[in-house]
Amino acid sequence: MGNIIKVQKGTKDILPSEIELWHFMEQKALEVFTYAGYSEIRTPIFEATELFARGVGDTTDIVNKEMYTFEKSERSLTLRPENTAGVVRAFIEHGMHRLSAPVKLWYKGPMFRYERPQAGRQRQFHQVGMEMFGIEQPTADAEAIAVAIRYLNMLGLNDLDVEINSLGCPECRETFKSKLKEVIKPYLGELCEDCQNRFDKNPLRLLDCKVDSCKEIYAKPEIQEVIQSDFICKDCAEHFDTLKMYLDNLGINYTVNKLLVRGLDYYNRTVFEIKSNNLGSQNAVCGGGRYDSLVRNLGGPDTPAVGFAMGMERLFSLLEEKQNNKLTAYVVSTNIEETIKLIAELRNNGISADFDMTSKKFTKQLEKAAKVANFALILGEDEIANNTISIKDLNKSTQQTINRNELKTFLQNIK
Repeated sequence: MGNIIKVQKGTKDILPSEIELWHFMEQKALEVFTYAGYSEIRTPIFEATELFARGVGDTTDIVNKEMYTFEKSERSLTLRPENTAGVVRAFIEHGMHRLSAPVKLWYKGPMFRYERPQAGRQRQFHQVGMEMFGIEQPTADAEAIAVAIRYLNMLGLNDLDVEINSLGCPECRETFKSKLKEVIKPYLGELCEDCQNRFDKNPLRLLDCKVDSCKEIYAKPEIQEVIQSDFICKDCAEHFDTLKMYLDNLGINYTVNKLLVRGLDYYNRTVFEIKSNNLGSQNAVCGGGRYDSLVRNLGGPDTPAVGFAMGMERLFSLLEEKQNNKLTAYVVSTNIEETIKLIAELRNNGISADFDMTSKKFTKQLEKAAKVANFALILGEDEIANNTISIKDLNKSTQQTINRNELKTFLQNIK
């Protein structure tokens, strides 16, 4: 054998042994979002690089370090690192702002970020998410959080922590940024390189730093006093208080985390994260918030919006492995002509079935049937002569013989 070409670092094959769980996650997304009035949208995997530079923000790690960008016919194109910007582009381009609000959309699909692969995080990864356009009231924020929780519950994830925060509007946030920079400036030389770069461009992102030495600095009393202050204006505070009231009414437990800023530049007012405590350790499984200026920044009319995204690889790692669905029937026979006719009859009637295509011995066929199906349909010479079929229940190890004409009814009752 020559050199074997392997899957690229940070990417992963989704194998047949795993696909049932992926189908389960996708099916539950379809159910939950459809029941809440959301329609699915599928946007291209690559877009103009400018879309993400303007939409996600040129001060983010995503745009600065993690995008897969390439030139084609003198145009700069980028594999999508997230899907909100693409959905907003489609919302504007197809005139969806002319539809009556709210416009509710959901999506699933692969995203691409060049970052260090680790458990639950790949360079090609999948997200499921939703976006709601046209509602500025906190009813939209509350619904986004409630729909996210409903989806996670439907997957079997029930031990959840919800964290919320308000980043305020651009106006009240400027005062906060100035105060934050003022108290952090004496420590600027001790911060990591990323934080030094963020200090002028986007000081709010300082609070999102994961470097321990930076976190120690931000824990200092004078800095915490600014972080924990109620800097948001009266309108933003009222919006946030109303959201908390709605969550209380919905019976959703939450904590206010003043350090929660999210990693993308487009958020304003409400931001939230949902963490799962499954498997004994806490994992962030959902992040989202409000982005009222993004539609306008990408060339559309002023349109309030809120949404969230979940990493499906992370969800996959938290869910118990679901057993692959077995076939209903496996035909065991050495008479290929009769077998092919029976297989066609079964499949045409909505019954999943398969057979041995290589004429193996009866015992080998029965061994295969036990692995892949719930019932073995045995067609020997006696059965063919008498227009009967022997049915072996492979789970209970029982067997009976029935008339061929009764087979369809028998299998439809138990499939």
